[in-house]
Amino acid sequence: MKTFQKELRRRRTFGIISHPDAGKTTLTEKLLLFGGAIQEAGAVKSNKIKKGATSDFMEIERQRGISVATSVLAFEYKDIKINILDTPGHKDFAEDTFRTLTAVDSVIVVIDVAKGVEEQTEKLVEVCRMRNIPMIVFINKLDREGKDAFELLDEIEQKLNLTVTPLSYPIGMGYDFKGIYNIWEKNVNLFTGDPRKDIEDTIEISDLSSSELDDLIGNTAANTLRDELELAQGVYPEFDNKAYLEGRLQPVFFGSALNNFGVRELLDCFIEIAPPPRPKESDIRVVEPAEDKFTGFVFKIHANMDPKHRDRLAFIKIVSGKFERNKNYLHVRHNKNLKFSSPNAFFAEKKEIVDTSYAGDIVGLHDTGNFKIGDTLTEGETLNYRGIPSFSPEHFRYINNADPMKSKQLEKGIDQLMDEGVAQLFVLEFNGRKVIGTVGALQFEVIQYRLEHEYGAKCTYENLNVFKATWVEAEDEKSEEFKDFKRVKAKFLAKDKQDQLVFLADSQFSLQMTQQKYPSIKFHFTSEF
Repeated sequence: MKTFQKELRRRRTFGIISHPDAGKTTLTEKLLLFGGAIQEAGAVKSNKIKKGATSDFMEIERQRGISVATSVLAFEYKDIKINILDTPGHKDFAEDTFRTLTAVDSVIVVIDVAKGVEEQTEKLVEVCRMRNIPMIVFINKLDREGKDAFELLDEIEQKLNLTVTPLSYPIGMGYDFKGIYNIWEKNVNLFTGDPRKDIEDTIEISDLSSSELDDLIGNTAANTLRDELELAQGVYPEFDNKAYLEGRLQPVFFGSALNNFGVRELLDCFIEIAPPPRPKESDIRVVEPAEDKFTGFVFKIHANMDPKHRDRLAFIKIVSGKFERNKNYLHVRHNKNLKFSSPNAFFAEKKEIVDTSYAGDIVGLHDTGNFKIGDTLTEGETLNYRGIPSFSPEHFRYINNADPMKSKQLEKGIDQLMDEGVAQLFVLEFNGRKVIGTVGALQFEVIQYRLEHEYGAKCTYENLNVFKATWVEAEDEKSEEFKDFKRVKAKFLAKDKQDQLVFLADSQFSLQMTQQKYPSIKFHFTSEF
């Protein structure tokens, strides 16, 4: 039992979120570098380095320099096992990110120093705040000209509604950037601007008034730093671990991920303060991570991790107990036992087969079509984890087959990509045409590209005027009102993949009118009602 407890305590699972281009993927790379997992860190955008980022492994990601799917990476650092989920920042893939947030215990929010807080960051932080997930803020790109540190901290407080406390502080910025004073460890790191140099040497300065500081960075910079730190300590609260774990206080770090600067401080502090696996609520009780029995849920499905094999992987977050290979587990929705001969642990697209994984870890299971997002696996107990919604899409198009010889491949392709939860498929009731609904317009391109390159099928799109898809729930399915609704709105009704009835409203007005006309029918914006 002791080993189990020990394994639990050394797990940290977190997600990295931000607006596009703030530097999530570059930060992930640098964290892996510290974990000794990669020898040379790749960058997302770079002409000199030919090595792309490890976590962007899909072809389309490499072409565009953006992340499209959440990738899972694991590494060890100072005897702590860290699982990172690098999420896409682009709002067209926000749904993937929202789902990922159900599987993490804490979050690092990355903010670009020049742009400050952007709209996508606000949305994502709001989701974290609703769930009280502990957050650490990392302000990136300090080697560029940007906003003043106080201005940034104010902005974070106001726009994101957080209570912050700086645990490191920049000395100068942009061209005058000299380094960072680490409040947490009380030392100074000087910035050399050479990312290849080994992890920078720190100089311990516990007393700020000492003349050592002047010798290091010059009088003016030293005096500015003293004044600003004094002010910061007066304005911002002391760091309190309990408040951070309850999601009431957010520590802030400064640095430049590209130059590998300030990242070690972040990581050292993170492994000290971040929470180990946390309990999770199911539909019948709260499940503790230290329970003996295994439970876990699917939060993401990724088709074709390896284009050569057409495999699908279901990503499972283990909530309690330990997961063992070749052991029978109950799939709650189908009520049947399944066993898995090769569960994978991840390192971007490199996978290793593992015999046992513990609560807090993420395992990939080969899926032949048994799983959908939100499914629960247990050792026999019938419980379901809630809170993994499908959102109502905002963009709709008819999908047509462009190559009649390949209709089978197209079917299969659409079927598998929809299970990933990238987009949703609706089949119209009256003529059986297929409509794809997505959260962002960029998704259509991704689907088209992946259908062609991974399944060999070509498709074309046709525009369709739909404002929102809503899931229909009737109080009484046999009532006259419901029959009348089905007759009048027959053209706008469709079925989703789970065979639920969906009403496609063509405008805000027609949705309101329909709601007024049929009071006993409820229209939901998420599929989980």
